[in-house]
Amino acid sequence: MTASAPPPGGPAGPKGRPTPKRKEKERRRSGPVAPPPLTRKEAAQRQKEQQREARQRVREGALRGEERYLPKRDAGPVRKLVRDVVDARRNAGVLLLPIALFLVLAQITGNRFLFDVALVLWMAGLLTVLLDLVVLGATIRRRVRREFPDEQRTRGHVAYGLLRSTVFRRWRMPAAAPRT
Repeated sequence: MTASAPPPGGPAGPKGRPTPKRKEKERRRSGPVAPPPLTRKEAAQRQKEQQREARQRVREGALRGEERYLPKRDAGPVRKLVRDVVDARRNAGVLLLPIALFLVLAQITGNRFLFDVALVLWMAGLLTVLLDLVVLGATIRRRVRREFPDEQRTRGHVAYGLLRSTVFRRWRMPAAAPRT
């Protein structure tokens, strides 16, 4: 050992300060401390409750659109732009579910005329949605290229936007901003 280096494990230790005593650590701790669980069942129940609360925090954060709570699929400035483009307009994709329900109900009734009307509505709805998706895809591609010129791929962003456009506004995650 050299004379210039303090001995390891000395009064200050290698980290430059003494290790705090347990009483000091407990005194610094803030907030109520739950007593340790008595049984395995109680420990599992506590863990389940903590996981539920954590999931709830993440869900609420994702609904608000907070970047750190979003899944990787929804995170990033490009995806935020795509969500804004989709949410700023009315989309025909949300019409498919009600029309499909009408088609099924018309088929169940057995009324041939009602079924024919529902089928024509279904075909017209599909055509409308297809045209809307083409326009939306071009809009997303153009906006992404204009606002993020370094972004090489747009295909995944367009698919993300098209899928989002077929979901009812109130069911979208992260939630769409309310219309004004």
